[in-house]
Amino acid sequence: MTGVSDGGRTRGAPSDLEWGVARGLAVFRWFAWAWAVAVLVVTRADLARPGAAVALLGLVAVVNAATTEAAIRRRPALFGVPAIAGQVLAGAGLLVADGWVYEHAHGQTFGSAWPVAAALAAGIAFGPVSGAGAGLLIGAGRALGHDLAPFDDASTLALVSSAVLFTLAGGAGGAAMDRMRTAETEVARARAREEIARTLHDGVLQTLAVIQRRSADTELAALARDQELDLRAYLAGDRPAAIDLPSALRTAAAHVERRDGLRVEVLFVEDDLPEVAPEVVDAVAGAVREALTNAAKHGQAKRATVFVDVDDAVFCSVKDDGVGFDPATTTPGLGTTSSIKGPLAALGGRATIDARPGSGVEVRLEAPLRPRNRARPTAPS
Repeated sequence: MTGVSDGGRTRGAPSDLEWGVARGLAVFRWFAWAWAVAVLVVTRADLARPGAAVALLGLVAVVNAATTEAAIRRRPALFGVPAIAGQVLAGAGLLVADGWVYEHAHGQTFGSAWPVAAALAAGIAFGPVSGAGAGLLIGAGRALGHDLAPFDDASTLALVSSAVLFTLAGGAGGAAMDRMRTAETEVARARAREEIARTLHDGVLQTLAVIQRRSADTELAALARDQELDLRAYLAGDRPAAIDLPSALRTAAAHVERRDGLRVEVLFVEDDLPEVAPEVVDAVAGAVREALTNAAKHGQAKRATVFVDVDDAVFCSVKDDGVGFDPATTTPGLGTTSSIKGPLAALGGRATIDARPGSGVEVRLEAPLRPRNRARPTAPS
């Protein structure tokens, strides 16, 4: 499932965490519906249109049943724009219809609690800004319902307070969900690092240590030491993030030059670059490093040029003078998928590869200045 959230972010498939929250929200809807039924029973003498009130609660029960079934069966459409918009409009409509079914001053609206779930759902699906906007719309429905049939002792301040409550619920729900997603991602990465560390400790790391002790080639020993330190830092989770894009790209180029002997020139269209988010810097630098590594190891290249243009987005071209390859007969390797295309796609960017036999390879990278995708917890490549 894909959708659009705050700032144009697109979403991938909902995670286990989001499905758990969706099921909890389904339970909340049923309790809120039961409360609405209780209020309707208590205030039945005040109703001008009891049949309409019962029909409205029947419609709410249908919405509850549909969202509960979708949460249990993990139907991605539950997090889509139509489903969320429908819930928000239903919540606002329930509050507007409250004035219609009573038609005169009354003390309690039977739909006061249920619309909160719609604001929370919008925040969970699309972030705090969307959640707050949904809450504001629902608050407007509360005010319109009051215009149709005023509440006893209701004041302008009370109506504003209701709107603020709905808005805060949607915004806070979205913010809390964002924090939980971040925590889930970090936990998943930590577990993946532990698993990789157990696998590599008795293999690759010890092999690199043996090379350092036994190799008579000082350059090879130094490269093995660099690789060991980088790998241990990565597995420990304390590898420093790149400070800025130019530094990160020059560091990646220097690493490949030192290790593989490939001559790399890094060119920027302008020196004064806009700020790029650290995770985008890491993804682009990692992709450039992998592209240069492929050029040296598989393309037998001697020289490569990294051309960078940063404006509203990051564009980076990595072109080498190697032997190239025929894309029609060559399957992309794991490094291309996991270290170039995958990290960029997770942030809302993309990578394209232009190659022809005998003409070298050009890898074109595009990424937003800020991540657009809501990343899902995955094992690091």
